[in-house]
Amino acid sequence: MAITIEMPKLSDTMSVGTVVKWHKQVGDQVENGDTLAEIETDKATMELENFDDGVLLKILVEEGAEAPIGSPLAIVGEEGESIEEIDTQAIEETVPEEKPEPISLEKTDDSSNLSAEKNLEVTTTEPASLNELKDTETKAEDPPGKKVNTSSDRIFVSPLAKKMADEKNIDLANITGSGPSGRIIKKDILATEVSHSDKNHDPVLPANVSEEQVELPTLSSNSGLLIKKSVPLSGMRTVIATRLTESKSTIPHFYLQKEINIEPLLDTRTSINEIFKERAELTKTSFNKFSVNDFILKACAESIKWHPEINTSWGNKEISYHAEVNLAFGVAVEGGLLTPVINNADQLSLEEVSLEAKSLINKARSKKLLPEAMSGSTFTVTNLGMFGIDFFSGIINPPNAAILSVGSSIEKPVVNKRGKVVAGKTLTLGLSCDHRLVDGAIGAGFLKTLSNYLENPACMLI
Repeated sequence: MAITIEMPKLSDTMSVGTVVKWHKQVGDQVENGDTLAEIETDKATMELENFDDGVLLKILVEEGAEAPIGSPLAIVGEEGESIEEIDTQAIEETVPEEKPEPISLEKTDDSSNLSAEKNLEVTTTEPASLNELKDTETKAEDPPGKKVNTSSDRIFVSPLAKKMADEKNIDLANITGSGPSGRIIKKDILATEVSHSDKNHDPVLPANVSEEQVELPTLSSNSGLLIKKSVPLSGMRTVIATRLTESKSTIPHFYLQKEINIEPLLDTRTSINEIFKERAELTKTSFNKFSVNDFILKACAESIKWHPEINTSWGNKEISYHAEVNLAFGVAVEGGLLTPVINNADQLSLEEVSLEAKSLINKARSKKLLPEAMSGSTFTVTNLGMFGIDFFSGIINPPNAAILSVGSSIEKPVVNKRGKVVAGKTLTLGLSCDHRLVDGAIGAGFLKTLSNYLENPACMLI
């Protein structure tokens, strides 16, 4: 029996999703667990998983199109099965109850002699399939005494493209659509906008000088990755912008920083990795290589246990103290930044923290990170050391009270415990604090405890 695949709710704040890419095409065999498509939510691009065996009979939402939660995306059933009834139902659920009034694209004058091609009117028609729902039909309205136009005078355009064209004052009559049946879609509007922009910036020659007379300079072909274009905001980028703007404008930030000796941690890391590598070779198992970030995450979890004010959230009438340490950490992905969460990090060993972090990173980069894996954090760590950044101050991730910023290790002269200047390696930690929850003394105390763990890494292994 044919079933309808609907747009799932992939995040707690999601209302609509965008179909980025279909991994299966009409006629393909699909099984339980197969990835049908990639869906962009307001937080991330995630995979849409199939739960029924059968054949993909029809795709109802094209790539690049949006669909609200619960709306039909595709139909899966047995090969050769009739889907007329279910397809009709899907159309009825999607078609709006009220059709919009015709909107004139160009102002016309009753006394003018404009042709019917220039006197266009957008109307909506009921399509034969859901793939046509996004398309509206533009047909000519004849002046008095004029003959009714044929279908060749009609313009097919998606609602989104129509809206964009109206906003950008783009004449649809001058656009050739690249969608199904020549329909004008979003990318056609974007391409036209770029084309118009390029024309507006063309050099203007003096009236008495021909183009052939002008000797243009030879431009270097080494333009790098620069390109002039307009890119619509993704759901992820929109959420990042909204949350961080809200954080910076509503939370009173203050910043602390501390330089630590990172050499003991680097030496400990090297020794532990060598031991684990030998064990893996003996047992013929996979080798989990510890990173500097693993040690930092573990040290944060241990330090927070002794400074509970760092593990709080601001409320309208109260301050919430959290009994567990749920560590969020930044993972750079295509199109933005995700913050997966290691739950109950204060109860995990260094190896457990390391394995959980690697698992979350792999899920984030392979678009398999579930919404629940990005919620419930009580503290955040952001590390740009691997990118060569010496020091920075992060923006607090609400509802956290603070965020730790980690830079890269730097070789420089240091004073050892014997008072001698020797070659060493340092690392700068930055702590951004919500002054409503964390005072200077509390933040300084947390950084001191954290530094002790990182400069004496054996302590966090006890």
